[in-house]
Amino acid sequence: MTTRRTIAGALVALLGPLALTACGGGSDTGAGAPARPPAPTPTTASPSAGVVPGGDAGDPGADASDLADLAEELARESGGPTSNIAPRDGNVLGGDVSWPQCPIGTGIPEKQGKGLPMPEAEAEYVILGLTNGPAFTPNPCLASQVQWAKDNDVLVAVYAVSSYPSRAQLQEYGADGPYDASTRLGQLRNAGYQEARYNIGTMGQVGLLSPIVWIDVEPVPSFEWSSDKQANAAVIEGVARGYVDAGFRIGVYSTPHLYETVVGNLSLGGIPEWRAAGQTSRAEALNRCGDDWSIQGGPAVMGQWVESERDKNVTCDGIGADLGKWFHRFG
Repeated sequence: MTTRRTIAGALVALLGPLALTACGGGSDTGAGAPARPPAPTPTTASPSAGVVPGGDAGDPGADASDLADLAEELARESGGPTSNIAPRDGNVLGGDVSWPQCPIGTGIPEKQGKGLPMPEAEAEYVILGLTNGPAFTPNPCLASQVQWAKDNDVLVAVYAVSSYPSRAQLQEYGADGPYDASTRLGQLRNAGYQEARYNIGTMGQVGLLSPIVWIDVEPVPSFEWSSDKQANAAVIEGVARGYVDAGFRIGVYSTPHLYETVVGNLSLGGIPEWRAAGQTSRAEALNRCGDDWSIQGGPAVMGQWVESERDKNVTCDGIGADLGKWFHRFG
């Protein structure tokens, strides 16, 4: 079997120097903890690196398929608990970041960076967003966010927003996948499958590993879901299979109301859940770990709340004992 070192080398050879637009988060200080360094200064994207400047829609590069294949193999080899992550007692704090932490003016016109701060010093993990809002648009500063995680020695996982394919995307991807393309629902499932493949390729561009991909299911302003919940559910079914076929574990991020609004009573087999509490508190985020807030019948892993312009997260009871099941540690 090919070794991880060999595959990682292949990624480097395939990509050449990475030059994604960087994300600036500012200097963050936690109580009683040293300030963390800001994310790197923005750089200009290089066409030779297969990066789409500004996060425009389209393939993540001419070698997107090869990138996805290599990232899949890395995911398979890194599957299971990570031995270099020590167990934690109690509820562990972390954060999540994506395109809103990118410099102002970067990204697609509808979802431009807001320059929001990176997680505080007390965060022990960060969940990195792979998309610039909707599917088929890469987070324009993922590379620098990965570097921030390395520099600050925080654990990492990933999430990706799913969205309803445009007419052009459905035409491009509807026949490309494991589903029957002679039906409308089959085409939608194939498009969802390719959303997952695209995001795996995005991970491959920056050498990003994660034992799980969290599927973000919620309304996407400016890129709305259809009014047909069965059609929307078909997209998510394809997304889920795309990650699983590539060797990733999957979970869902949402709230019961938002999930039902988009996909109705779609069952994903009781996969793990990351539950949002909005502009509330740590206490309410922990409350979301309870059975009353089940999204699709799966176990609660984290609760999320928003405070001081940051998305903050806390693990549910017992999760800290095996963080390697949910996060990767570089090094």
